[in-house]
Amino acid sequence: MVSEQEWVKERQLFAGVAPSADQAAAEPWTGPLAHEFAKVAHLLLDSPTVAGVLDRVVGAVKALVPEADFVSITLRTKEGRYTTPVRTDELADRLDELQYTFDEGPCVHATRTSGEGIVDVPDVSAGPWPRWASEAAALGVGSVFAVGLVPADDPPRLGALNLYSRQSHALDKVDRDLSIVLASHATVALAATTAMTSAEFEHAQLRAALESRDVIGQAKGILMQRRGLSAEGAFDLLRRTSQDLNIKLAKVAELFVNSRHDI
Repeated sequence: MVSEQEWVKERQLFAGVAPSADQAAAEPWTGPLAHEFAKVAHLLLDSPTVAGVLDRVVGAVKALVPEADFVSITLRTKEGRYTTPVRTDELADRLDELQYTFDEGPCVHATRTSGEGIVDVPDVSAGPWPRWASEAAALGVGSVFAVGLVPADDPPRLGALNLYSRQSHALDKVDRDLSIVLASHATVALAATTAMTSAEFEHAQLRAALESRDVIGQAKGILMQRRGLSAEGAFDLLRRTSQDLNIKLAKVAELFVNSRHDI
């Protein structure tokens, strides 16, 4: 168990505050943050895949910010499509996907925000995005904290690092400097792995995420044509069916598309 004194020392280090003479004499200046970032840096050199490195970044966030019940990373492709390649919980997938569909929400907004790119939503039910906030609150989410990846001064960014909590105001004390450092690690991971292979973004979980988006779009189009629904109405029907049957939204869409000739 990490003591409060260790955390204070680590935060002093990140803030550029030197340890006292007694502290320096007592032990080498290392601690939980240093060890966690060392693990991330090692994986940056060792892993050939984006997913592997980003998974380590998400794990580090979960370890260093215990107030976050689940964590995800949003990526934005050059074509403007959003995906969630890594997450700690399937509910984060659902929350991210709703933001991509509605084109609103903290992680989407963080990719479009210059400067620090931080989006803090202490109380989701009172958030500025009514459609997404209503869905998120219904799914039991109380607060969100997101920070955009680089480039900082020229949005849209590469993506965002997203922290979710089931309680409102649970993320009020998240260290902003720490969150920016963690998001920077994710950015370095993307840059390093992209340098190895430009095709990596189409691999593994990223490809599956894009395929899920495509099949949902097909199902929405069929519903809009056959039932005269709006795009939002078609998505709402798919979402309610997913909840009623307790089946993932992408699977419901796939089943609907595959059986369209029988309906």
